[in-house]
Amino acid sequence: MPGIFRSAEPAGTATALPARWPNPGAGDVGYVQRAGAAGVEAGPAKVAAAGRAAAGLRGRDGEGRLEDGRGAPVRFSIITQRGHTVRERSVAFLQDQFRRAGVQADIYDLTAHNASIELGYYTASLDGQKKSAAPDRCSAFVATGSWTRDGQPVIAHNNWSGYLEGARWNIIFDIRPERGHRILMDGFPGFIHSGDDFGINSAGLAITETTITAFHGFDPEGVAEFARARQAMQYASSIDEFAAFMIRGNNGGYANAWLVADVRRNEIARLELGLKNVILERTRDGYFSGANFPANPRLAAEETTFPVNDPSVSANARRARWEQLLAEYRGRIGLEEAKRFLADHYDTFEKKDASPNERTLCGHVDLSPRGMKPWQNEFGPAGAVQAKAADAGMIRRMELEAAMGHPCGIGFRADEHLARYPQFAWMKPLLRDLPAHPWTRFRAG
Repeated sequence: MPGIFRSAEPAGTATALPARWPNPGAGDVGYVQRAGAAGVEAGPAKVAAAGRAAAGLRGRDGEGRLEDGRGAPVRFSIITQRGHTVRERSVAFLQDQFRRAGVQADIYDLTAHNASIELGYYTASLDGQKKSAAPDRCSAFVATGSWTRDGQPVIAHNNWSGYLEGARWNIIFDIRPERGHRILMDGFPGFIHSGDDFGINSAGLAITETTITAFHGFDPEGVAEFARARQAMQYASSIDEFAAFMIRGNNGGYANAWLVADVRRNEIARLELGLKNVILERTRDGYFSGANFPANPRLAAEETTFPVNDPSVSANARRARWEQLLAEYRGRIGLEEAKRFLADHYDTFEKKDASPNERTLCGHVDLSPRGMKPWQNEFGPAGAVQAKAADAGMIRRMELEAAMGHPCGIGFRADEHLARYPQFAWMKPLLRDLPAHPWTRFRAG
């Protein structure tokens, strides 16, 4: 599959980039781990143990920093890297950590792992029938100007995933590269990018996204989305630069509507990144929401099979709820309101409150008799697995708040769900409980 995972090395942007990345050298990459609110620091052995535990491998950390041996309460952890952290250096760091954990993983394993989200886009493109591998996943918004409490940006996102993998999406990365900007972002074990994509960099940008549902199209000669996303997070200093990194070499994989806040310019944007249609909207007074719907009519018609006129579809119901909430709270939107939005259980199709299901901003597919086909069948164990939010002051200080599990506080019990719905029994060896944890503040450094 030539070219599918080719990394981008753009030149001529406003951010100076090296012509070539040096090969990893011994002693160049240092790291510490800080777990939970206690800020426990550990050396390489502890980092390896924590990485092993978060990845669900043998020898889980029994000290409770990530989870105990029974898969009990999971907290976010922070892994800090110093040195070159793009591509070769990032993969070398991860390869070394897996080796210390007794797991053999080469550059091809780790590249495929990072690109796993977009592999389905490639395979779907091979059948020539415009089938889609893009599910409805995640709810997010960004607002500024007269819409927020202090007239400055507020941004928030919750990650919708299957609970099988979502219970492991519990890492906060604090990355200090030698080139580019410092990054504070959430992510999945083994990733060099965020994956569900919520991050802040030291240039004052906050970045998140939601997937474009039912998207089809893929360019096998393009640049992998994970490589573009990581470079944009590390090197972009403005909305224009972010868009340039994401557009250059676009392969159509993991097609998203990206939401960006630039606190230095008090500006927000939405980059709807199709393969044929690319739409960049921006404002200093307004909001953009994301709930997996294609916003641009032409993109929807030409590059998706999305049912734009069906209000019962999750993405359309959540889009309607975003419009209701943001209008209702105009001028009063701050961090606490953002967190409340992400926990919302109002179903706009049935016009029912306190009705957690696949149509609510805080997703609970496991409680839905409809599921979210074709992504999840009826009562599929999936939904909002964690949430993040930040206001402008936090972005300037490189801080974010995050909550592991459903932000509404409802927990998920794996054994109970499997007993009730035995069609998912095949997940039993790996499916874990997903308890809801309180919002916790994380900061770089």
